[in-house]
Amino acid sequence: AAQGREPVRGAVWTGRSGCQVELAVVVDSSRNLGQRRFGLQKNFLSKLVTVLKVGPSGPHVGLVQTGDTPRTEVYLSNSTKQLMLAIKELPYLGGDTNTGKAMQHAAEGFFLAEWGARRGHPRVMLVLLDGWPSDDLEQAAGLARDSGINVFLLSVAKPTPEELPQVHDLDYAKKAVCKDNGFFSLSVPSWFSTTKHVRSLSQKICSPDALQCSRTCLNSVNIGFLIDGSSSVGEVNFRLVLDFLTAIAQSFDISDVGSRIGAVQYTYEQRIEFGLSDFLSKEEVVAGLSKIRYMNGGTATGQAINYVTNNLFKPSVPGRNFLIIVTDGQSYDDIGGPAQNAQKHGITVLAVGTAWAPMEDLKAMASQPHDRHTYFSREFSGLKAFSQEVVRAICQDFGSNN
Repeated sequence: AAQGREPVRGAVWTGRSGCQVELAVVVDSSRNLGQRRFGLQKNFLSKLVTVLKVGPSGPHVGLVQTGDTPRTEVYLSNSTKQLMLAIKELPYLGGDTNTGKAMQHAAEGFFLAEWGARRGHPRVMLVLLDGWPSDDLEQAAGLARDSGINVFLLSVAKPTPEELPQVHDLDYAKKAVCKDNGFFSLSVPSWFSTTKHVRSLSQKICSPDALQCSRTCLNSVNIGFLIDGSSSVGEVNFRLVLDFLTAIAQSFDISDVGSRIGAVQYTYEQRIEFGLSDFLSKEEVVAGLSKIRYMNGGTATGQAINYVTNNLFKPSVPGRNFLIIVTDGQSYDDIGGPAQNAQKHGITVLAVGTAWAPMEDLKAMASQPHDRHTYFSREFSGLKAFSQEVVRAICQDFGSNN
């Protein structure tokens, strides 16, 4: 913050669970606004913070001010009480309406772990604007989108016909928001009427399925690992398989609102090593994989696919479902039918084979296109080299269906 004023950080949390977003509010503090309307804007902010119920398992909210130079006033790790006090003491800056600069400032340096940002949680930027911006919003909005930030714009008091010649970009609102579909932008005639929209705006901000700009392949998927524990694998090679799966897991943002990973080992029987909701951090998943004990038995991959379809992927867990099968040989039962059934249930299947796994079997299990979902390494030690290819395939599938 400017003039030696340190932004507020670190607080004792109050509040209750519910809306789990990271929210940066860009506050208009320009000379265009004036002291009186700045006070009305602060009143609106106080009501919004109250309705959102900021808390440890609820939303985290921070404030950035727009003026000649953007200024961070409050970082994300704040309680409702501390936010209300910060809003009350928010100083009016004056200066130009450099909204684009403020948006870029927030996109680049606000949603950081050291400032309280949680991994895997939707990121939202609410931009408050009186009249029109002095600078360009398009570049800053593009940066925000590329960073997975959902931008909402609340614009107050449209330019009058006499003022329109002063607006250098009449489409600034469309260029500012996450998506130009009417969901992310709201125009109201005066600051007096903004409080009427507090509840509906908070509901939009707290609608995770609608916040598509922060849903990426790394924080929005459910991945099942189906691990061949048959006797032909052996203890040493089994550890190499777990190393391969660990490398895949480490690429994803795993949390209760992010990606989830579960694992099933199979021979003729099946064993859930951990479910999709058992471990809700990357560290827990990695530790869980390291503790899996080698079963040693036969190979019934078809039965295992049916088991995973019915027991691992639950409809109650939101997100796209992916199944990564790792096997070293031919199955003793039918695999085509169970794999087709899994795909009919919305599960994208990636088949990874090694040693004696027949390529025709891998393709029979894998989703279309087969080339993108089928992998083979003659040696177990070569599996880990495929880890990032598998991650890219998942991201490609995710992007083509969103």
